[in-house]
Amino acid sequence: MKDEIKDTKSFFQEISEQLYIYVSKISPSGTDWIFHIIVKIGLLIAIFLLFDFIFKLIINYTFRFFHNENKFPVLKSVYQSRITNSVAHFIALSFIASMHESIFVGALTKTTIFIHRAVNLGMVLILAGMLYRSLTGFRYYFTIKQDYYKVMAINAISETVKILGIFIFTVVSICVVFGIKGTTIVGSLGAITAVLVLVFRDTILGFVTGIHVATSKSLKVGDWIGIPKYNIEGNILDISLLTTKIANFDKTISSIPTYDLLTTEIKNLQVMSESNTRRIKKSIFFNINSFKFLNNEEIERLKEINLISDYLNNKTSEINQEKESINHKDKVINGRQLTNVGVFRYYAQKYLENDPEIDKESAIMVRQLEITTQGLPMEVYCFTNDSNWQRFEEIQADIFDHLLVASKEFDLQIMQIGLPK
Repeated sequence: MKDEIKDTKSFFQEISEQLYIYVSKISPSGTDWIFHIIVKIGLLIAIFLLFDFIFKLIINYTFRFFHNENKFPVLKSVYQSRITNSVAHFIALSFIASMHESIFVGALTKTTIFIHRAVNLGMVLILAGMLYRSLTGFRYYFTIKQDYYKVMAINAISETVKILGIFIFTVVSICVVFGIKGTTIVGSLGAITAVLVLVFRDTILGFVTGIHVATSKSLKVGDWIGIPKYNIEGNILDISLLTTKIANFDKTISSIPTYDLLTTEIKNLQVMSESNTRRIKKSIFFNINSFKFLNNEEIERLKEINLISDYLNNKTSEINQEKESINHKDKVINGRQLTNVGVFRYYAQKYLENDPEIDKESAIMVRQLEITTQGLPMEVYCFTNDSNWQRFEEIQADIFDHLLVASKEFDLQIMQIGLPK
């Protein structure tokens, strides 16, 4: 390899000597050095582009044999992220660094320092680009593996690495161009460290949040979430270092600080969506003054309702047997009695259990909540077997339409705000 490089240098020396003589002849007197510098730099650029094209062609053509992302996910990720192009740039520039002194040997020695620093600066920029493309390569790899939590972590890390990389490579570039020590620049920045921490506060918090969310696997792009603090409900579009975008169901886009994912209450409804169930948790408020014990005539009338006929028969038999041993059994309040609100609660429970739109494997419950000034709330708690929003609303409306009207059969009054007269 070394012999080949020496042969290449000798070849370029022979050509450059002839070119130097030719440029000297055609250049106006006194300005020949300007034309020599232009020709030398132009020649170096042309050589770099030629070698870069050849290396890219060879490397990319080789990587095309590994196009199957399932068998070669790493190589496919490297090819998609164009890291191969950065490698070709680096190799081509290395050739320029090794042979630029062979062009116009013995002349234009003052340009050697300039070209040397320009080559070093190019190396720094290529390494910076390679680092950026490597982050993209990790993202492609985890996307192929469908590990979206790690994709989100890479997104959070990449933003931080970009900021730190810009800072570090800027310092290195300045050092390379001006030939100064990096410690001089870094030392001068020590006085403003506190200011930088304040400036990058959101960046640091976003980075920490991204790592936490990725490791805990509590959220990912595409999840259906609700944020009560901002009255937001929708799907996560993107989680970046500073902001998180959410597509609301009303076709609007909300952006919140990423660190809010760590400090704010968030409901992840994705599990409910994936199970194709959705919760109904809604109450009917009854007027307490309409509650009463049921007499025999009312019980007989309600026995005609199929869902509760067996229940009423069993309960009346139990109650009648208990009353046989009770003094003053004619008094309604003595012993157990059936109430219209209690029987209705049982009816609502059976109605839900027999509804084909309700998921039978999840909790089904009709319960009384704490009494309020608006009356007694009776809550329906169950899950529909369809998580589609439109279908869910239809099922929920059908249930409450029925229960609201059915309550009249039990002589129950629904509380409502009266209109002013």
